[in-house]
Amino acid sequence: MPKELPANGWPLDPSQRGGTANVVEFSVSELSFALKRTVEDAFAFVRVRGEISGFRGQHSSGHCYFALKDDAAKLEAVIWRTAVAKLRFKPQEGLEVIATGKLTTFPGSSKYQIVIEQLEPAGIGALMALLDERRRKLTAEGLFATERKVAIPFLPRVIGVVTSPTGAVIRDILHRLSDRFPRHVLVWPVRVQGETCAAEVAAAIRGFNALPAGGPVPRPDVIIVARGGGSLEDLWGFNEEDVVRAAAGSDIPLISAVGHETDTTLIDHAADRRCPTPTAAAECAVPVRADLIATVDDLGYRQRRAARRMVEERRVRVLSAARGLPKPEDMLGLARQKFDTAAGRLTSALRANTHHHRASFIMSAAKLQPRLMLVRCARDGQRLDAQGHRLGRALGTNLRHHRAEYARIEARLSPRSTRALANQGRERLNACSVQSRRAIIRRLESLGQQLQSQGKLFASLGYKAVLERGYALVLKGGHPVRSAAETEPGEAVSLRFHDGESGAVITSGVGLAGPRRINRGRAAAKSQGELF
Repeated sequence: MPKELPANGWPLDPSQRGGTANVVEFSVSELSFALKRTVEDAFAFVRVRGEISGFRGQHSSGHCYFALKDDAAKLEAVIWRTAVAKLRFKPQEGLEVIATGKLTTFPGSSKYQIVIEQLEPAGIGALMALLDERRRKLTAEGLFATERKVAIPFLPRVIGVVTSPTGAVIRDILHRLSDRFPRHVLVWPVRVQGETCAAEVAAAIRGFNALPAGGPVPRPDVIIVARGGGSLEDLWGFNEEDVVRAAAGSDIPLISAVGHETDTTLIDHAADRRCPTPTAAAECAVPVRADLIATVDDLGYRQRRAARRMVEERRVRVLSAARGLPKPEDMLGLARQKFDTAAGRLTSALRANTHHHRASFIMSAAKLQPRLMLVRCARDGQRLDAQGHRLGRALGTNLRHHRAEYARIEARLSPRSTRALANQGRERLNACSVQSRRAIIRRLESLGQQLQSQGKLFASLGYKAVLERGYALVLKGGHPVRSAAETEPGEAVSLRFHDGESGAVITSGVGLAGPRRINRGRAAAKSQGELF
């Protein structure tokens, strides 16, 4: 069971207890926790100045463990995770700071420590040293490089402003924008001073960059981070590493306008453009609308004047070139004359060409006489009959010759051999007979096809086919009349059509100028008369 202690937490002096036999015994835990309560009650709020030693960054749990030391002593320190997020700056090795918190003990290792709730640099010199060290670190990472900065849009549609909504800064910016070129402005309210300043400014920059293009809230084309002037401690939130990294990683061009002209923070180096005052930032974001209108009017006037001058120059050049060109009548006169000459020769040339082809046709028709075709068909038929007779006789002679030879061989052979040879000869004879018969049939079919083609040619070239096309054959005494000189006026003739004959009488004055139907009949008779 735990022992009861005096009111102040310490045991009475042994002399007051009547000897060592009456001293109360304590366990190690009881004594350690008694010391812990005594130290926390006596040093519940202290401010300690010292140099940070043994700082290795945040533990995996989020807490920070290090020590504060001076020339003669060393004090263990711890910052819980909830307090780390509220610090105005991050602890760094070797930095002299003023820590505010309470003393306590850690019974597990029998040591005392300070639990820090607030931490601040020990004076302006410390802040400047921390600022310089942080500047060198971020510069080495390339966050302040000139080549990574982008140009500010000439005329942004939407301007995002990160500042306090209640200060004079936002009113100055809006007033200056309305005077120069009114634009749509989005204000992201933040605290520009205090412990949460850095986190809110960094969140505002990232929030503007996270807005989707074409969304319900328009995405800014340029961001202005602004606040009024102040001391180094007041502006320290804009020197925090989180704010600098957010400004350097912004896809939207960013203008920094923190403090007055003499105030410089790390966000000024990371921003794409640094302006000495918030009013100057508004002037940098947009041009003067009146100047743009005047410039556009002047350019329009110059463009119209240049266009008129160019058109006039082109007109003069076209007129000068037109005077050097020949007249259309002169250029087309020779071609027109050649065309008229060719048109005049075309009629006679067509007539001569027609007569030439007609004479060629008559000469070709004279050679295609029915009598000659009949003679040729008769001659081919006789040749076919003669070849047929010769083939029959040749086959008979060949058959008799083989039979005689087979008979002679049969006489010399034994009956069995003779029978076998006879069978073989009979088979060969039968094969030859089949082949001969097939050859005769193929030959007869070929000659028949030739005869049919000759007959078709005779039918197409004969005078009967001409009569079927509407012509008539003039006959006198059963013979065809070949010319008009063979007839006399009053003489009776016969007209043979394709379906019969009719009588006719020759009238006086029949010649080349006579009726066209009679001339056609005579021409047909003349062309076909030689076949008879």
